[in-house]
Amino acid sequence: MEHAYKKQSRTWPLLFLFSASVLIMLVGIVCSLKWGQSHVSWRTLWEAITFQGSDKAHLYIQTLRLPRALMACIVGIQLALAGLLTQLTTKNPLASPHIFGINAGAALAVVVGLVALPHFGNFGLIGFAFVGAALGALLVWSLAGTGNKQYVRLALAGITIHFLLSSLTEGFILMNQQATDSMIFWLVGSLNQAAWSDVRLILPFFIGGALLFSLMLPSLRLLLLDDEIAAGLGQRINIVRGISILLVIVLAGSAVALCGPIGFVCLIVPHIARALVGSNLTILGPFTAVLGGILLLYADFLSRFIAFPFESPVGIVTAAVGAPYFIYLARKQGGAR
Repeated sequence: MEHAYKKQSRTWPLLFLFSASVLIMLVGIVCSLKWGQSHVSWRTLWEAITFQGSDKAHLYIQTLRLPRALMACIVGIQLALAGLLTQLTTKNPLASPHIFGINAGAALAVVVGLVALPHFGNFGLIGFAFVGAALGALLVWSLAGTGNKQYVRLALAGITIHFLLSSLTEGFILMNQQATDSMIFWLVGSLNQAAWSDVRLILPFFIGGALLFSLMLPSLRLLLLDDEIAAGLGQRINIVRGISILLVIVLAGSAVALCGPIGFVCLIVPHIARALVGSNLTILGPFTAVLGGILLLYADFLSRFIAFPFESPVGIVTAAVGAPYFIYLARKQGGAR
């Protein structure tokens, strides 16, 4: 009886916190639809989201602001889950697809695809992103090798490969005369070109990735154990780790292909979620996803006012928030050791 009471006393605060987070996300969507370069009245906003009007103001919300807000939520969720999976897989609290070369590999492949095959289409670019992300991850893991210090070497190799691939990407753009401002804008991480076609394109990867993550939750708990203990229990830890990396490539690769290598969302969101709800993956996974959508949604909203009335890449805001937090985490981990 006492155990059930304690369990219930822990459940209600978590349920309230999750509900409040969903409400904050909905408020962020409303803010994203209401405010920006053009003034929109509350009546016009309501008519637009209920599809009761079809004039210029309504179409502006329906075709520009609404898909952009949805893309911010979807991409934020994907990046946050990819970051959580990377940290679980590598047992490194400072791990993320961005730092471990996965995002940089995807970005390089997408830029090469944009320049070499400009009419290939966004679906083809997602394929390029998957290949680039896989090659970036493979390169990092091959450099890290195996052994007791593998996770330390993973961090060092990942940061090195990230800067190498990022430099190649920027050099490739600078040396190409056909490179456009939009491509450079995309390289920082941008949502301002999001359209319904992008939402439809990323939706299967989003739904499939979220579903696979949910199905893998029991197996992902093995990643919290030492490899020797999991192996002693007869668990196939390497298979779980391999599927997790493939899921990271799908989630991060599709996001990078459409919105660019948006930094630090993968890194900081799992830490914030873990600090708020603990390490129970059944709760941590969904809460991390919601926080990822919130962070990118509000970051995109703030990016509109940095150089108003001109647009700024959302990657500027996430970097401004994430870089100090990364330094804090690095110092915290160093102090713990």
